[in-house]
Amino acid sequence: MYGDRLARVRERMAGLGVDVLLLSTGADLPWLTGYEALETERLTMLVLPRDDDATLVVPRLEVARVHEQPAFSIAAWDETADPVELAARLAGAPTTAAIGDHTWARFLLDLQRALPRTSFRRASEVTGPLRMVKDRAEVDELRAAARAVDAIVREMRGRPFAGRTEADVHNELVERMLDAGHERANFAIVGSGPNGASPHHEASSRVIEPGDVVVCDFGGSMRHYCSDITRLFVAGEPTAEVLDTYAVLVDAQEQAVRAARVGTPGEEVDATARRIIGDAGFGDRFIHRTGHGIGVETHEEPYIVAGNRVPLEPGNAFSIEPGIYLPGRFGLRLEDIVVATPDGPERLNQAPRDLAVVE
Repeated sequence: MYGDRLARVRERMAGLGVDVLLLSTGADLPWLTGYEALETERLTMLVLPRDDDATLVVPRLEVARVHEQPAFSIAAWDETADPVELAARLAGAPTTAAIGDHTWARFLLDLQRALPRTSFRRASEVTGPLRMVKDRAEVDELRAAARAVDAIVREMRGRPFAGRTEADVHNELVERMLDAGHERANFAIVGSGPNGASPHHEASSRVIEPGDVVVCDFGGSMRHYCSDITRLFVAGEPTAEVLDTYAVLVDAQEQAVRAARVGTPGEEVDATARRIIGDAGFGDRFIHRTGHGIGVETHEEPYIVAGNRVPLEPGNAFSIEPGIYLPGRFGLRLEDIVVATPDGPERLNQAPRDLAVVE
């Protein structure tokens, strides 16, 4: 698997005129090696020359964390060594280097000094289009992560909400993600009542009150691949206004999912959801893009947004998550992960999409 990915990366490097790829922290490294670097002052870096063997530069005290692969060798460095000098030596004398987008600035600046004749560009120009098209194994991992959070949604439909704080529900979602097999809970947004109108609200000490709509948007990482789902809970019976507004949102999401077919540009999928919400009079209350790609990162290409004219390809995986936000009152969002296939869009999340009435 990793050997095939390295071969495809080298082919794309050749097409772009990139001599060496330098990957440190960020999702490109585990995608190519299965190893996720710690974000510390100790440099970890995969040095991948276009025409030579790949080497993973790693602090000696972290070597035990690396699962060796035939696709690369390991160069361990000791505490008194200079890892930047080591990485630069392994890189050779490249004319052009592509460096990981999430590499710390201190390491990039040191590499620029060590390689003064080298021009640097973003590694995502090499890896982005390749990572954007998921193979069957990657889709299987995304499907497994989706099943895990689907189960959590079903469990939460039987849990009480009223009288609890947002932070308490947040903590329960985090715990349930870890119990369900996620190695990491990446986020758990819990916005109740007026707080739900802030799409990225941080769970607070606010107590959920009877009648509140509660936005729960949560996801994590499981075997390097991400989950992301949003469902709505109502502490008691929803009002007619909430029901009517949510009906608009459900229609917008459903039509956007159906529009997400191979060959359709991302901006057209976005426009589909936006048109339905706008026609209902909520156009200025839909304040973000319709979706984002997902894989080893929660947010990656392709983005389902105006201006993205790139047609969807088989294997593209992305969220469809329109929202309607009424400041000071409530917010609504509905999110599923979808994969574009030759047979049409496949919705990975299968948890119920109705307004869950809870205690």
